[in-house]
Amino acid sequence: MSIYRKLGWFFKKEKKTYVVGVTALILVALFQLIPPKVIGIIIDEIAQKDFTLKKITLWVAVLAVAALSQYIFRYIWRGRIWGGAARLEKELRQQLFTHFTKMDHTFYQKYRTGDLMAHATNDLSAIQNVAGVGILTFADSIITGGATIIAMVIFVDWRLTLIALIPLPLLAVMARVLGTKLHEAFRESQEAFSDLNDKTQESVTGIKVIKTFGQEKEDLDDFISKTEASIVKNRRVNFLDALFDPTITLIIGCAYVLTIIVGGKFIMDQTITVGQLVSFISYIGMLVWPMFAIGRLFNVLERGNASYDRINELLHEKSHIVEKMAAVNQPAKGQLTYDIVNFKYPDAEKATLEDLHFKISEGGTLGIVGKTGAGKTTILKLLMREYDNYQGEITIGDVDVKDYSLDALLQSTGYVPQDHFLFSMTIRDNIRFANPDYTQAQVEEAAALAFIDEDIKELPESYDTMVGERGVSLSGGQKQRISIARALIVNPELLILDDALSAVDAKTEEAILTNLKAYRADKTTIIAAHRLSSVMHAQEIIVVDEGKIVERGDHESLLANDGWYNKMWRKQQLEAKIEGSD
Repeated sequence: MSIYRKLGWFFKKEKKTYVVGVTALILVALFQLIPPKVIGIIIDEIAQKDFTLKKITLWVAVLAVAALSQYIFRYIWRGRIWGGAARLEKELRQQLFTHFTKMDHTFYQKYRTGDLMAHATNDLSAIQNVAGVGILTFADSIITGGATIIAMVIFVDWRLTLIALIPLPLLAVMARVLGTKLHEAFRESQEAFSDLNDKTQESVTGIKVIKTFGQEKEDLDDFISKTEASIVKNRRVNFLDALFDPTITLIIGCAYVLTIIVGGKFIMDQTITVGQLVSFISYIGMLVWPMFAIGRLFNVLERGNASYDRINELLHEKSHIVEKMAAVNQPAKGQLTYDIVNFKYPDAEKATLEDLHFKISEGGTLGIVGKTGAGKTTILKLLMREYDNYQGEITIGDVDVKDYSLDALLQSTGYVPQDHFLFSMTIRDNIRFANPDYTQAQVEEAAALAFIDEDIKELPESYDTMVGERGVSLSGGQKQRISIARALIVNPELLILDDALSAVDAKTEEAILTNLKAYRADKTTIIAAHRLSSVMHAQEIIVVDEGKIVERGDHESLLANDGWYNKMWRKQQLEAKIEGSD
């Protein structure tokens, strides 16, 4: 029952709802006691040949009132209890999704996407059942069972009732033993489902790569193995769950046998009447549901308890990025100063950045180049506060980025990442994602700056074209340029392009850079790239190697040195000439 203590905050808030619902359950249970009693009376009156039309009419009216009352109160408890359960799921779903939006990069490295999806679906459904089916079975098993037993004592015979209830303590023993095992088995089952969910999500996302390398069979085999593992875990859950019902049936069967034997003797001794025995047997039949409900209850509670523990574990994860109470809410603007003494990723042994210092005046452009893995993207991640665990300081306008509110910092920043992501909506809505109220003219202006406007207008539905999941219907270059337009439309104080021109040709790249130079003359821009032509017009270019600046200067001064920049420039120029001659 610990799950109800854990959900106490919700039941306290929904106290009125559940009080009305449980009260309606009590009234249903009381009205259910009337038909067996009436049937017993009718049988005795028939046996005594004292059954008249007037009495028939009376008892039929009583049965009709009981049936109508049960209908009304069942409607009430269903509306209240199921409605409360739906509100619990809604609230937890909102809490979980809000929590996801607030968590940092480390959180998403720790938890896989498929695992988080399983938490947000299966686990929440299991918790909802606790507040719906769980409350029903808990209250109904106690209320209906208790009321039925009391009726058996009052209307028939207390001795017969005690004898009929002799087998029932076995149920408590069984529930305790199986309940503990079921809790652990269901937790393992949910974890297996998470693995399967993650595998499905990963395979669907990477289907092109799988097909390209001819790994369909291997991927299918891996999926089948995870499916079989999930089935094995679920079989154990079902096996433990299935043990409840046969045991309950056996217990009720024993109660029937004892009732018939002892009840028959009581009739012979004229302690009870035949009608009372019939009523008693009907009441035993009414105990079947409470007994099954108890078995079902332990299943629901253990599933819900395991799921709530998993959800609670997520909700108690803390973001390493903490916004200060008195954070600066003014837009981040001004000279950017980057002074990092040391930074390493969580759990990493070696520092990723060391002694990295540079400045960008407002309206300036900085180019960051270097070989793959040199630390270019890491520099940008610290600037956007994806990590705060570094030694040193990053300031914008003489204010530490950690002192800005996240909204003030990030809304002043336009970011185009390497892995450009488009949503399953129209091109127009993707470009104006930051603000759906942007006009068509603003959308087209941003698209023109990103040199994608003409491409969009050539599409059959122009800006109303649905891009598909993750932009599957567009080429890599088109997706990049739409991502750039999405960043430009907000006219950010700081624009960050993280290898955002890698999928476009040299002519398109030059057009975009020319547009940026004219449009963003008074705004700050950082361009991280592998292709040196993307940064050649920057006021300063830094060459990063193993997290350190090994060269710096403008394009001409770097070419004058016999360093990495010079060698890479000549190599890329030669490659461009070879491609041009083809």
